[in-house]
Amino acid sequence: MPFALGLRIPLLLGLGLTVAGCAHYAPAPLPEAAPLAPALAAIPDLPARPLTIGDVAALAVARNPDLQAARTRRGVAEAQLVQAGVLPNPSLTGAILPLLSGAGSVPAWNLGLAQDIKSLIVLKPKRRSARDSLHQVEADLLWQEWQVAGQARQLAADIVLGDRLRPMLEQAYALMAKRQAAGRKALEAGNSTLATLAPSAVALQTARAALLQQDQALLANRHKLNALLGIAPEVVLPLADAIDLPPFQPTEIRAMLATLPQRRPDLLALRAGYAAQDEQLRVAILSQFPDLVLGASVSSDNAKVINGGPNAQIGLPVFDRNQGNIAIARATRAQLNREYAARLATVTGEVGALLAEHAQIALQLAATRHDLAEARRAADRAAAAFAAANLDERAFVDLLGTRFSKEQEAMTLEIALIDRQVAIQTLIGADLPAVDTLGFPDPGTAGAAR
Repeated sequence: MPFALGLRIPLLLGLGLTVAGCAHYAPAPLPEAAPLAPALAAIPDLPARPLTIGDVAALAVARNPDLQAARTRRGVAEAQLVQAGVLPNPSLTGAILPLLSGAGSVPAWNLGLAQDIKSLIVLKPKRRSARDSLHQVEADLLWQEWQVAGQARQLAADIVLGDRLRPMLEQAYALMAKRQAAGRKALEAGNSTLATLAPSAVALQTARAALLQQDQALLANRHKLNALLGIAPEVVLPLADAIDLPPFQPTEIRAMLATLPQRRPDLLALRAGYAAQDEQLRVAILSQFPDLVLGASVSSDNAKVINGGPNAQIGLPVFDRNQGNIAIARATRAQLNREYAARLATVTGEVGALLAEHAQIALQLAATRHDLAEARRAADRAAAAFAAANLDERAFVDLLGTRFSKEQEAMTLEIALIDRQVAIQTLIGADLPAVDTLGFPDPGTAGAAR
């Protein structure tokens, strides 16, 4: 009995220390209101000037709600890395067996301590797999930041160019409305006919439709940009009238295609995921060996006879040799290998296709601008001829309509050209955080050093 009392005291102390070191629960209530800035004044560190496209991209990376949510995944991956590095606990067994009958004089007791050896064998590859998974999360997050910055650049550029186009559409609508009003007066005075008035009416409706469509597109782009920046939709973000994109050199970009696997975060994320799965395959292969539990025990019977010594428990791999998990791990690794190869092919094809589209649109824009200069001169001559009564209403309206159509066509092509440029620079990471800011080695080279 004195031994049992002596055993109880350290057990109680150990239990108390264990409880004291445990984590405690604390509530984390969900937000009651949407985390959108209701006004420009609610955005911290906002420059007191119209924002450039670079400012908008930086603001999007800092404030985008989806990015803020995605960044919490890093904390989960870090916690998983901590868990993967924790040593497995040994197991302690004990029992007190009071004497019920027989020749004994004291209660029997036993005490044992054991450790699972196989869990120690797979500890290192599990830890490496968790570290690679953390690297994958970090690279995925950087790729998402690239995407958000690219969307912000594109929307801001579309808004700036749309604002430049709108005055021309307003001018076309105002001019056509003026011609329509003059034609109606002439019709009421009996100096014109419906046939003469029809071209002006058609041109007026065309100009009105173009203006309304442009207003709708501008409002939709502003709403998209506000959503990207975490700003309420009714807030008007002031933008500078400049397209300050990084320098664009197609020749240099084509030369950079060979180094995309070392610079694209999504490719590095896939490589890190592949490395993590490769470690999982190591874990599955190591786990095919028998379960092994080593320990020691001491016991006393009812006659105070004390026995002690080591003990071992070995699993017999008769039926389960972990062959199923090994096959799953191998197949998963092969799947990730092909997914990486497919993504690499897609990446190269995307950039090459966008460069070809950019070159084609640039040629079309140059031709349209040449035609636009001629259309402007023809419209100016038509205005002078119409004022001198040397040109009829229909020809005058047609020449004006041609000029405004060319103006709109040129601006549409310019927007398409900028969109392709932004897409290409997003895919190659122009003026975006480089992958070396991630702070982890290339998984393709790190695996050789393990």
